[in-house]
Order: sequence, then structure tokens, then C-alpha cells
Amino acid sequence: MSVQVGQKAPDFQGQALLPNGEFKEVKLSDYKGKWVVLFFYPLDFTFVCPTEIKAFNEKYEEFKKSGAEVITASTDSVYSHKAWQESTLGKLKFPHLADTNHQTSRAYGVLIEEKGIALRGTFIIDPEGNLKHSTVNDTAVGRNVEETLRTLSAFETGKLTGCGWNPGDKTIN
Repeated sequence: MSVQVGQKAPDFQGQALLPNGEFKEVKLSDYKGKWVVLFFYPLDFTFVCPTEIKAFNEKYEEFKKSGAEVITASTDSVYSHKAWQESTLGKLKFPHLADTNHQTSRAYGVLIEEKGIALRGTFIIDPEGNLKHSTVNDTAVGRNVEETLRTLSAFETGKLTGCGWNPGDKTIN
């Protein structure tokens, strides 16, 4: 991977489809001072991807309540994202980034160069812009949004959390 946990997360800038249906340039630095959950998926109009994106969308209010912003990204264009949302996926509550130049997926180490698509990468970035968590799955296996929420909550405690820790449980210190 190009970036490791504990390092500054790579800044990115790209056009995104916003929840209000507009296209706008977004960048990581726009979210300074907030937790960010950035997740990549391979392609619009596929089979596993909508299950994950819909799950993040359904849990979006929990992410917001915890003080985090969610951003999703693929190498498809904003026009493809818009067509997919309007025809199948439904409206998203968070930005849908178009990484058509592959710079962001490459910087986060999830780009499959020969296919021009991203692996299923999930990244949690703290309010100072440091990468706190990274998981990457191959294209065939979806991720668990509940685990992303649990992991985010653990990092937000700022304390040691043991195996199986859940929000509300005691921390180690």
C-alpha cells in the first residue's frame, strides 16, 4: 500500500456527486477537524457494491452522530454515479467521489492498475488527518459496516479497547 496506518492520510481532490444532486469538487482537507470514513468500491452497476453502499447509507446517521463524515469513491465518473443512483442505487446521504484519474485510489493503495478499478478499501481518518484504520478486501467480498462503526467508536474513545470491545463497554485504561 502507498499509505500506512499512523501516517498522514493522502489528501485528495475530485469531483463528487453530492446528496443534493449537484456536482462539486471535494477534498479531504474540506473535512479537517472531523473523523472521515472513506470507502472505495470497484464499479457502479455491479452486484456486491450496492449492498455495501446501501448499508453505509442506512447507517449514515450513526456515523454523523459519532461525529464522522462518510465519503465513497470508485473510478467511475460522476455521471455514472448519478445514473446509478437514479436508476438503481437510490439517493446517497454522503458524497460519491469520482476518481476517474485514479490518483486517489492509487494514493490509498487500492487501485488494480491493469483493470482501472479499486479494491474494497475502508479507511478511517482522524480529525488531524492521520490514517487510523485501513482494511482492504478483494472485489468479491463485501465489508461489514457495523464493524466500521465499532472500529470508529473505539478510536474515538482515545483509549485502549480490547478484543470484542463494543461502544458502551469499559476500556482497558
